[in-house]
Amino acid sequence: MNNLNKPRFIISALLLITITTVVFNNLEASSMFFSSTQRAISEYLGWFIILTANGFLFFSTYLLFTKYKNIKLGGTDAMPAYTYTNWIAMLFSAGLGIGLLFYGVAEPIGNLNDYPEMIKGDLSYNAGKALSLTNLHWGLHGWAVYASLGLCFAFASYNKNKAFRVSSLLGKSVENNKPLAATIDIIAILTTVTGIATSLGLGATQINGGLDHVFDIKLNEFIIIVFITLLGLISVCLGLDAGIKRLSQLNMLIAIVLLLTVLILGPTIFILNAMVQNAGAYINQIIQLSSWTEAYNDTVYQNGYTLFYFTWWFAWAPFVSLFIARISYGRTIKEFVVGVLFVPSLIVFIWMGVFGNAAIYQVINNIGDISGAVSQNASTALFVLYDTMSLSMVLSIASLILIVTFFVTSSDSGALVASMLSSKKGADIDGDSPLVSRVTWAILLGVVAAVLLAAGGLGALQTAVVIFGVPFSIITIFACRELYRSLEEELSS
Repeated sequence: MNNLNKPRFIISALLLITITTVVFNNLEASSMFFSSTQRAISEYLGWFIILTANGFLFFSTYLLFTKYKNIKLGGTDAMPAYTYTNWIAMLFSAGLGIGLLFYGVAEPIGNLNDYPEMIKGDLSYNAGKALSLTNLHWGLHGWAVYASLGLCFAFASYNKNKAFRVSSLLGKSVENNKPLAATIDIIAILTTVTGIATSLGLGATQINGGLDHVFDIKLNEFIIIVFITLLGLISVCLGLDAGIKRLSQLNMLIAIVLLLTVLILGPTIFILNAMVQNAGAYINQIIQLSSWTEAYNDTVYQNGYTLFYFTWWFAWAPFVSLFIARISYGRTIKEFVVGVLFVPSLIVFIWMGVFGNAAIYQVINNIGDISGAVSQNASTALFVLYDTMSLSMVLSIASLILIVTFFVTSSDSGALVASMLSSKKGADIDGDSPLVSRVTWAILLGVVAAVLLAAGGLGALQTAVVIFGVPFSIITIFACRELYRSLEEELSS
């Protein structure tokens, strides 16, 4: 308890409790508020969100070609604490898991159904465009956000001996202004909780949808959240190495087996051909797609797609970036950027390529009704895909297990990170982060997810991400500016 920063911890917890109480007691009004707020932000700030996402990709890539690329996080004698395999597994499990399972099928088919510039009757063109958009939403741009802020955290902590807090990334003028520093850290905590709660809400809806579709078992999503939160609490108490690391290894093992199974059982040659074509299309179209603002379209596609995904990445940034920084001691800046930006993006392309193209193959060949399933209830899309495959029951059960383990990993690591952000030092996630703090945040994550689901389901989850993600992106911009100054000082000293 000695390392608990009580003002940050208490104020953040009370704000979350207050917000969730107000929302829960005014569900209808809250739903209307979430809907109108998301529309307003998309209409007036869409250009900013897209420009900012591109800026982070440019910044992180630029660092690979600078004189700073060989600087070690922790100093010249620092040695990595984890192998490449464990490092990649942990950052990937914490940074994405649930999203891939929920949107691996739903996202490409959703794009196919909703993207306004599809060519009627040209399914070949439309399918390629759907996967290019999917790669845009889940690939380099998102991981560039993590790489940029994660590097800020890692360098500030390991090379400048600063606390694992967002306010520590913004220079002495902010650090010395205690009210301002506390406000920024509280915003970071609220953003972290909201971003993770969104993923937990998606996980709960998919577990419920899967149980209903496969076993005809209908559960209350709140019961699911309570159960998973309890599992997360157990993992939290075990700590980083005993909890998150082992769960991450299990996640990656199940995910790899599931991926290979779908590839083998599905239209293998079609998927492989399509993935090669998708890669070329993405590279060819990345500038156009990543700068498209829907300016000449009287449509609202980006409201539920590009802008939501980019702000979701922003909202997850304090959580995932800090966690990645925590496990990246001893890496060079070049290793860090390559490992955080390109390796996970490649894994995403493969995952979306296999599951997305397996689903699109069904659309092209009129197998089942995957398009209708996505339109009616996106949480069942993955299981509808399995219906036409052999071993469908095995695949469904494996996917449900994987969703649960990803769910627990996100809850666990999210609670740890929120605890670090509300600690005095925050340098040692196991030793310095108080158990009572970690338990509190694990419980609040579940509560926020449950209340947001009650207040408007997926729409409320999306809006909460946008509300907190946009202001935090501004904080991240200033953090990157300070990092660049610090790197210059490091070499000149």
